[in-house]
Amino acid sequence: MRIDSSAARAPSRAAVTIAIALIFAIWAINFLVVKLGLRYLPPLAFASFRVVAAGILMLLIAPLCSRLSLFRESASVSPLATHHSPLLRDYWAFAYLGLFGVAINQFCFTLGLRYTNVTHSAIIVGLAPIYTLTLAVLFRVEQLTWRKASGMAIAFIGVAILASGAGVGHRSPTLLGDAIIMCGSLGFAMYVVLGKRVAANYNPLTMTTWNFIFGALFILPLALQQTRAIGFPRNFFLIHWQAWLCIAYTALFSSALAYLFYFWLLRYLEASQLAAFSYVLPVSASALGIIFLGERASWLEFLGALLALLGLYWIESSRR
Repeated sequence: MRIDSSAARAPSRAAVTIAIALIFAIWAINFLVVKLGLRYLPPLAFASFRVVAAGILMLLIAPLCSRLSLFRESASVSPLATHHSPLLRDYWAFAYLGLFGVAINQFCFTLGLRYTNVTHSAIIVGLAPIYTLTLAVLFRVEQLTWRKASGMAIAFIGVAILASGAGVGHRSPTLLGDAIIMCGSLGFAMYVVLGKRVAANYNPLTMTTWNFIFGALFILPLALQQTRAIGFPRNFFLIHWQAWLCIAYTALFSSALAYLFYFWLLRYLEASQLAAFSYVLPVSASALGIIFLGERASWLEFLGALLALLGLYWIESSRR
């Protein structure tokens, strides 16, 4: 694993590894949590509520996180502009990153899982590193090498084999659901690449806080409309407690904390390097299904998981 040491106080390899493992463990569990939450809330309501809740939670935890040196280093703008007032160009960066990385990605991912199954969504999520690498090359954030391209291809083949052999999901896949998941994956790829371009200008807490503020503002009108449609406040008390627990998990862990650490990692890793770890998600999701849902794994699934991990290793072994 290659870590950019040009920035001051570059983290150790162990710290980076732990952060990556934590992020993708949270996101692997997120598949199960969203599926559970969609049993109790309409998809538009669940998708919009989680984005707005994440924005609110980010505002609440920002003052606490600001006390940690991990998220204060190289700060050019304070999280809530209490010490330095953001310029217009800063707000513009916060807005488009909040649109792609928070509003589009999280909303489309949640909504898409309602209309397609895990098999199709796993293949589409497996394409995300390829989107990221392509965009990173087009935006001249990094260079394309044969090692990156071949590793991405090997890992994607593994994800496709794994997904085709899984047979998970009670809902038949639809073209609409696949298209929505695709939009979410493209949104996150844009977030990673464009975020890498400005990662050195802001500390992780500043960027993540403002991204979620703007992301929540983009989705807020829909959340208010869904609140009225459900019937606030009387019908809100009739919603199952598990639905609120799912929203809390997706807002706090899958959104706020995971994004905070993701942007921190983006300062030290290449965009395609960090995105390549997304290949671990389908493998992790299948493992969780075996452990907690009693699903059986076929040799085809094991082969796919092995290829996905080998592709990731092939990419990472070339970095010094």
